Amino acid sequence: MRIAIAGFQHETNTFVDTPTRLSDFEQADSWPELLSGQDVLDVTRDMNLPIAGFAKAALVDGFDVMPILWCAAEPGGKVTDHAFDTIAGRIADALADMTPMDGVYLDLHGAMVTESCDDGEGELLSRIRQVIGKDLPLVASLDMHANISGQMVDLSDAMTIFRTYPHLDMADTGARAFRMMRDICSKGPPAKAWRQGEYLIPLHSQYTEIDPAKTLYAALDALDGSGGRLLELAMGFTAADTADCGPSVLAYSASQSDADALSAQMFEQLQTAEARFDTALLSPKDAVATARRANVKGPVVIADVQDNPGAGASADTTGLLRELVHQNAPSAILGLLHDPQLAAKAHKLGERAEFEAEIGGKGPGDTPFSAQVKVHHLSDGQCSYTGEMYGGGVATLGPSVALQITGTQIHVLVTSIRNQCLDLAQIRLFNLEPEDAKILCVKSTVHFRADFEPIAHKVLVCASPGQFPCELADVSYSKLRAEVGTI
Repeated sequence: MRIAIAGFQHETNTFVDTPTRLSDFEQADSWPELLSGQDVLDVTRDMNLPIAGFAKAALVDGFDVMPILWCAAEPGGKVTDHAFDTIAGRIADALADMTPMDGVYLDLHGAMVTESCDDGEGELLSRIRQVIGKDLPLVASLDMHANISGQMVDLSDAMTIFRTYPHLDMADTGARAFRMMRDICSKGPPAKAWRQGEYLIPLHSQYTEIDPAKTLYAALDALDGSGGRLLELAMGFTAADTADCGPSVLAYSASQSDADALSAQMFEQLQTAEARFDTALLSPKDAVATARRANVKGPVVIADVQDNPGAGASADTTGLLRELVHQNAPSAILGLLHDPQLAAKAHKLGERAEFEAEIGGKGPGDTPFSAQVKVHHLSDGQCSYTGEMYGGGVATLGPSVALQITGTQIHVLVTSIRNQCLDLAQIRLFNLEPEDAKILCVKSTVHFRADFEPIAHKVLVCASPGQFPCELADVSYSKLRAEVGTI
């Protein structure tokens, strides 16, 4: 059996004006650069990526895997039509030349928005179907934050979705997609059912180690997996103002009646869970004050959830930094703050140099924070991940620097390429030990928890201003379905 595989991932924040260009997919950042052909298998092998999990399972089972390309860009504004057309065209052209084949697997996100299309994945699937026809098996894996459309459901034979946040099961989700592909190749496509939820869930509330998300995903494991059944749940990506924004339930089974019953059962559980999601957020003032009062071993972690570059934010807002300095926070580290100009200046001046810095604040609604700083440590920004989520991969931060605010115990980690702070190795890269800090401030929403929570005394979730809104009642949506509300 010959299966063509490709990956094209983007999580689009429609509230960000800066477009995501082809060069963003070609550049290495949190993920590898755009990969082609055999490099798709060689570079991603044993990484926690869906395409790696699919390929490994397929090869073990004796399938022939034919890699086309894989790419991902750091979450941000709408994907340009040029970038989308170029990458989608490369996939479609390769498929047109790749006959015969027995199926196509796609490693997608599920919340891509382009300049011309609110449903990027639906458009991609449509173009691929035009090449391969309506009968060839087509299976995809999706991020847990996918905003699933009817077109995506109709044009695919099955879609598998991450079940953990932080996303520790990305490779497992790819392997589950392979098992669906194998069954479809031998038995034909399953019946499917799809339901969209009626409320939006802020991402900081989607953490799957606490209820109600923990119970919802445990229910999936209990209900699917036997007799060809598969039940999947996406929580949705709330920074995409589109008609399909929000959670979805997908069910597959041998019979339509069973698929319908499965989706209805899961949908009811999703609806019932609405009131149980904890959406509370602290102000920067209260978060820093609480952390300062903690007289215990182990750092207090403050998550700057609304400036998370992993959700499209600029990663350079200064609200939390200003509060750290205002309260003279003891032994504090803040990272990762994106400021290429500041990083370049520090590299030019060299280690131990002291200078007046204008830190961050380059985005809309913010201003740089002025402070005298000392260069603590310079880095080329190549960081091998050590945590469970990204372990085996490499973060490319670009020329980077740890700056100490003069007269304080506050260090700011500044990068040239936007990266979410989610791995302890990103702190250690700067010759700092995260366990020794009293306060660790991370520009992340939930992913940091996998590596930071085991060393933390406490985790605080902070609503400092940023381009990734988590207080959804304040968001001006214009395209949501009429029945959709916010919590």
